[in-house]
Amino acid sequence: MRHTAAKAFAAVAMTAALTAVAVPAMADPATGTVPAATDIVGSGSDTTQALLNQFSVDYNATVSGTPKLYSWDATGSATITPKSGAASITRPNGSGAGIAALNAAGSPFDYARSSRGPQTGDLPSNLFVAFGKDAVTWSAQSGGHAPANLTTQDLYDIYSCTVNKTNWSNFGGAAGTIKPYLPQINSGTRSFFLKAIGNPTLGACVVTGPQENEGTDTLLNDPDVIFPYSVGHWVGQANGHKDAVDDKGNLTLRSINGVAPLTTAGTLNPTFANPVYGRVLYNVVREADWTSTGAKGVALRAIFGSTGYLCSTAGKASTVSYGYLAPAACGSTIHI
Repeated sequence: MRHTAAKAFAAVAMTAALTAVAVPAMADPATGTVPAATDIVGSGSDTTQALLNQFSVDYNATVSGTPKLYSWDATGSATITPKSGAASITRPNGSGAGIAALNAAGSPFDYARSSRGPQTGDLPSNLFVAFGKDAVTWSAQSGGHAPANLTTQDLYDIYSCTVNKTNWSNFGGAAGTIKPYLPQINSGTRSFFLKAIGNPTLGACVVTGPQENEGTDTLLNDPDVIFPYSVGHWVGQANGHKDAVDDKGNLTLRSINGVAPLTTAGTLNPTFANPVYGRVLYNVVREADWTSTGAKGVALRAIFGSTGYLCSTAGKASTVSYGYLAPAACGSTIHI
């Protein structure tokens, strides 16, 4: 019965995807563009990279000269040269890696995309500047063996590889050995999801590796797979903000505790974006830069501040188009 419901749920989700208009995805600064030393440049989260690429194009069209806004994707070439005069570095992949790159000695970065909030180990000199609201759920293959719904306890047991809890038939799905996957270790989605389900001690059945929010990864092409996924990013992909790699593929989003992550219109369900599975999206900056009266401080506030571009009517429209909710507290700041 629950397996039949899973197929119906998947059909609704796929219908939402098929009605979307395809919009080519953007990645990194345009080929041949080298950000100036005075430009505002960032890296980090996979979850928000497509939206920040859109913001960079739209914001840059409103300003002449520098500072302009640029964003480096989480994946691509192994190394990047963030801006003019900077050394080549390993490309930061994920919220944690982006924040670490922002805080490195002599860092050329001015902000880090983050799909998580402040946590132990972050520097008190960093400010987390809010701009959107997302949620994280679990995904599985359309037509696969997983049910439509799992509880938080179910997810805890699955990622603990609890004995007698390793087959989808134990959760109302079709018979099949569960294959729990997690994104790479620096992923903000990974850390958020594990905290939300109770920080289980990961069992030997859990595999780390696929890039977050890439349902096209061949490892995920399996009827028994389970993989955490950003609801907003999935909706953005369904809206056509995707490419051959940054795509949901055949993965569909599933419910937790009986609450669906999507509305009937195929948008992020505000009720699902609750205090457990909902998360604020941030751009992280150095507080000294943010409060500066110089050109960098002025530019950072003009981009990320409560009266800046990301929080403008146009900016919030892009946030919604890419699948997220635009919070009333856009531009608010917190630190550890």
